[in-house]
Amino acid sequence: MEQRLVAAALAVARARGRDVADVPLAEIAAAASMSRSTLLRRLGGTRGPLDDAVRRAGVDPGGRPPARERAIAAAASLIAEKGLGATTLDAVAAAADCALPTLHGLFDGRDGLLAAVFDRYGPLPDLEALAADPPEELCALVRGVHRAIVTAFWREPRVLPAIFADACGRPSGPGHAVLEAMVPRLTESLRALLSPHIAAGRLQPLPLPVLVHLLLGPIATHVLLRPTLEATQREGLPSVDEITEALADAYLRAVSR
Repeated sequence: MEQRLVAAALAVARARGRDVADVPLAEIAAAASMSRSTLLRRLGGTRGPLDDAVRRAGVDPGGRPPARERAIAAAASLIAEKGLGATTLDAVAAAADCALPTLHGLFDGRDGLLAAVFDRYGPLPDLEALAADPPEELCALVRGVHRAIVTAFWREPRVLPAIFADACGRPSGPGHAVLEAMVPRLTESLRALLSPHIAAGRLQPLPLPVLVHLLLGPIATHVLLRPTLEATQREGLPSVDEITEALADAYLRAVSR
């Protein structure tokens, strides 16, 4: 029976031009002249044994990430390589090998897809993780925030620099819209991180936006300009770690009490 199921799975996969793991069980069952429920009973309720049998037959059953994951990865690569303007839903659908209506259903249009990309490749995941388990010391917190910003700008594919470039070049473009949509979550993460130190009197009683701008502005500006600085200042440019430490110390001198 195992050979019969493997032969049916391979035949359907070849006919569809897909991996065995991407072929619905209903089609494999039909090719094996049985119902899907019967096939599932034979397999013990999961398709894992079938994939294992295909491997024993010397064939990789394959399998791809879900369409949502493929679309986010494809969009991120397109943004980094060609910019936001070229990252259309049609281009993403082609690169991710999924149907255009699928993207609309998964992300509620292009803006939703871009927001999902920023959420994955921007600084929010690291900042929210830091806010969930913040260090007690203010200096460690500031350095943690700076590391999150540096990581986000250098994370491959380079999504964040492309978004900032689009936002600066087209104030009404999609890059600005993406950043605008993410500001509330970014602000809440930083509010959660800074509020205990404000309440404890460790920080100057400045408005939160001022504290945030002073915290993020210098490090973000440096990371954005660093490729140019490295190309033009071949000697004397401190390492990123040294810059991070210096900017963190400068922030603490400026706003701590």
